Amino acid sequence: MLKIIIPTTMMIPMTWLSNPKWLWPNTITNSLIIALISLMFLLLPLEMMVLMNKYMGLDFISSPLLVLTCWLFPLMILASQNHLKNNSIHKQRLYIFMLTILQMALILAFSSTELTLFYIAFETTLIPTLIVITRWGNQTERLNAGMYFLFYTLAGSLPLLIALMFLYTSTGSLSLNLLFYSKMFLMTNPNSILWFGCLTAFMVKMPLYGAHLWLPKAHVEAPVAGSMILAAVLLKLGGYGIIRITLIFTPLIKLSYPFIILALWGVLMTGLICMRQTDLKSLIAYSSISHMGLVVAATLIQTPWSFTGAMILMISHGLISSALFCLANTNYERMHSRTMLLTRGLQVALPLMATWWLLLNLFNMALPPTPNLWGEIMIMVSLYNWSPWSILITGLGTLITAAYTLHMFIITQRGQLPKHLKYTTPTFTREHCLMTMHLLPMIMLMFKPELTSGNFS
Repeated sequence: MLKIIIPTTMMIPMTWLSNPKWLWPNTITNSLIIALISLMFLLLPLEMMVLMNKYMGLDFISSPLLVLTCWLFPLMILASQNHLKNNSIHKQRLYIFMLTILQMALILAFSSTELTLFYIAFETTLIPTLIVITRWGNQTERLNAGMYFLFYTLAGSLPLLIALMFLYTSTGSLSLNLLFYSKMFLMTNPNSILWFGCLTAFMVKMPLYGAHLWLPKAHVEAPVAGSMILAAVLLKLGGYGIIRITLIFTPLIKLSYPFIILALWGVLMTGLICMRQTDLKSLIAYSSISHMGLVVAATLIQTPWSFTGAMILMISHGLISSALFCLANTNYERMHSRTMLLTRGLQVALPLMATWWLLLNLFNMALPPTPNLWGEIMIMVSLYNWSPWSILITGLGTLITAAYTLHMFIITQRGQLPKHLKYTTPTFTREHCLMTMHLLPMIMLMFKPELTSGNFS
């Protein structure tokens, strides 16, 4: 763990003390080395938590998410270069500093084995994300988006804090390992209220349909790195929290019914909303809510298959949605508009970028043999086993996903090239490198999906 925490901490002085000319190369190189070192965490021994001290440790649930966080850090810096080129050097340093603080908070959240530390790290991620959205966002609506994000997250986190205090007074400890093995202590009457209190914050973070209104706003107004980290890691923090908390409590499947139904209803509703979107970033944001609805439903069923499917889908969706936001940003940098109709026919002007669009859309549709398909099929099978009627919603959700994904590809890439796009800037090597770095892990995971499955069986 120290191999990751110390180099990430050292990024802070390096960001402020680097020569302005070498700021971006230094930060990208250092963060890429951290990402490559983190890959060793995928080879942890199964069914065992590797403890660094009594507050921090890694196991098969947290290690894939920690690696995903570290892998996306250099990609966020790489994607933000063009966005920040006109900012002063001080603002560029501040931006990278914020991303580093966010990275440290996420590492702490995923590696903490003590719920107090997890709660502090979970809340700390809010501050740098809020600053990145409100300071470096694109439109004037960014302050409104920041307010939504802040109040939804804080309102959801309050019941979690109260539940953790109650847990501590009744059990005398908030250690995850101890609580996991002392389930019998929790079989009391206030158990259901505790369970609801613990899960509220994570449901808002995921977000569950109904508590999702902050997400499209935050995504649309955030700069490219903000959208990437929100879609790829911060939503997964909610899923990780639900898995951890549900493993502590004795199965309370009857209490989960309303939330499972709401999550599945959200898969349909947000899919249909996607089909009516004209804003490209908004479409990708709503598609994230649709995919996370499946993850919420799977984690609440609490079966080994559903947990495995949720883990695979979280990792694969993290990489694919992040790459889609990068592609949306390359369009925005050239057209200065997110409206899909204004960017039609781009295949003629940028043919290689159209190839990336096609590949990523196929991954997003969960075409075989992509990891997205493994995750979705495992979730669908476990949902069908729970209730055969759920196949109607999940099946319809898959059809709608295919429909809006193809709609997004056709409307942005095919058709007559408008006159204002004939002299557009060609694509850069940096952008192709960014896409390759997103797709390479996905192609690798096709051959060894068990790395991200979280050995629940």
